[in-house]
Amino acid sequence: MSNTSDTNRYDRMEYRRCGRRGLKLPAISLGLWQNFGDARPHDEIVAMLTRAFDLGITHFDLANNYGPAPGAAESNFGLVMAGQLAAHRDELIISTKAGYDMAPGPYGDGGSRKYMLASLDASLRRMKLEYVDIFYSHRFDHETPLRETMGALDTAVRSGKALYVGISNYPPQQTVEAAEILSRLGTPLLIHQPAYSMLNRWLEQGLLDAIGEVGAGCIVYSPLEQGILTDRYLDGVPDGSRASQADTLDRSRLDETTLAKVRDLRDIARQRGQSMAQLALAWTQRDPRVTSTLVGASGLVQLEQNVATVDGLGFSDQELGEIEAILSR
Repeated sequence: MSNTSDTNRYDRMEYRRCGRRGLKLPAISLGLWQNFGDARPHDEIVAMLTRAFDLGITHFDLANNYGPAPGAAESNFGLVMAGQLAAHRDELIISTKAGYDMAPGPYGDGGSRKYMLASLDASLRRMKLEYVDIFYSHRFDHETPLRETMGALDTAVRSGKALYVGISNYPPQQTVEAAEILSRLGTPLLIHQPAYSMLNRWLEQGLLDAIGEVGAGCIVYSPLEQGILTDRYLDGVPDGSRASQADTLDRSRLDETTLAKVRDLRDIARQRGQSMAQLALAWTQRDPRVTSTLVGASGLVQLEQNVATVDGLGFSDQELGEIEAILSR
């Protein structure tokens, strides 16, 4: 059964090649980090995922510990894959990751071969899939030889349980080393997934150069800094927002210096006919080495507004200069 029937979905989205690889991803991809766990009614999850697909989003990004509770996002996604999206498997890019804390005991996190491959098997069971399109090492593990972790990724591809492999949150040097190991094994590194936003620019400190050097794609997450780079907090902290909840967004980050920057950036966004969020999303893609930007969405309106960013991705030199002047204050 399929609830999606929009045959024009591919006309709305821009698709970009992952570095020097053959695979293309949509400019806007959907991450299932916090909004697709057991706290959300299933009918809302169905509506979000099917609407995203009809808007041209072909890439859904998950991880073993996404929830709440850990694993719930994959389980809920699996129900939709077995139902409303079952007929569209070959039109979708589905990714998952292993690396952060998922289970108690010595084999529940890190980069060991045992953890990585057992986690992939568990993810496939939860998502009711025979394979994922991309399997990531979610973090660089200082306690595990890089060759062991990359060997596990290679095994995932050779076993038919993943088509491509990626890494996430790896520093520049380890990115190059990981790509070299994978190349020797015969499973090229497809993509790197780092955090990146107007307020978190570590990607520019050598990592993007390293990604370009090895020919991989780049998909960035947290482009809105958990809502800071939107209009949401300019007039205080709304009830129900991330900043209003413990252990979600540190209120100390909402200092007047940061908020003043967001207000001035919003003025530029308005001149461009965009929301503040759309400006922030577009800005992450000003470098052609960035393949895609991951967005979350708490509702259909937000999802549609995020996807509408593709209508205004370009910047003039003057706009980029004005934005840089604000961010460097």
